Amino acid sequence: MSPKVVFFDAAGTLFDPREPIGESYARIARRYGVDADAATVAAGFRRAFHNAGGLAFGPRRESAELRRMERDWWRAVVRETFAGLGSFTDFDAYFDELFDHFGDAASWRADPEAAPLLDSLKRRGLELGLISNFDFRVYAILEGLGLARYFDSFTISSEAGWAKPAAALFAAALARHRATPAEAAHVGDAPHLDVAGAEAAGFAAILIDHHAPARVAVAGRTARVAALSAIPEALEKLPFP
Repeated sequence: MSPKVVFFDAAGTLFDPREPIGESYARIARRYGVDADAATVAAGFRRAFHNAGGLAFGPRRESAELRRMERDWWRAVVRETFAGLGSFTDFDAYFDELFDHFGDAASWRADPEAAPLLDSLKRRGLELGLISNFDFRVYAILEGLGLARYFDSFTISSEAGWAKPAAALFAAALARHRATPAEAAHVGDAPHLDVAGAEAAGFAAILIDHHAPARVAVAGRTARVAALSAIPEALEKLPFP
């Protein structure tokens, strides 16, 4: 038994920032007159990101409109991140530099097991898809990291109109493949987003937990793995039609 299609989360699962987000925000901010320590900025970012509405605007919008909405969403998050931490000499210039920084593949590092895993799954004849609460920059990041070529579909929240853990986002991704929910699995690093969303959509779920005590642990249609390289074993143990 095996799935027909395996979906993956992007950031935190296949790749991570080369520098902690709080450090990048704080380092670049110093050039624009705000000197705040990385830990404080990181806490501000977590608060702002948590309180922001979903990065989801929907289909049937022109590309230019989507790009503007994505930037406006992130601009609001960044402003809120620095609330009470000082005044920028030029916030717009700071935001532009920061936005470009995180859109550059060189600012990210692929998990060394990502490409070998994706290649192995493709060789087994499985279809692969991406489901991510990201914006259009993810395409260039995946391309720059050498991972884009493995995927048959890309579904990102800003374009789909739903953000994880909404089951509708997973359903929209599945509609790109001739498969049923029972034939799909989703891999991600966030229990409240990836696992909860996958389960709500009827997918099998695989949680990446690098601190997991066991390499693979399966309960029902949910697995916890300690590394990307353990996913094939998890797929063999999960129930599929």
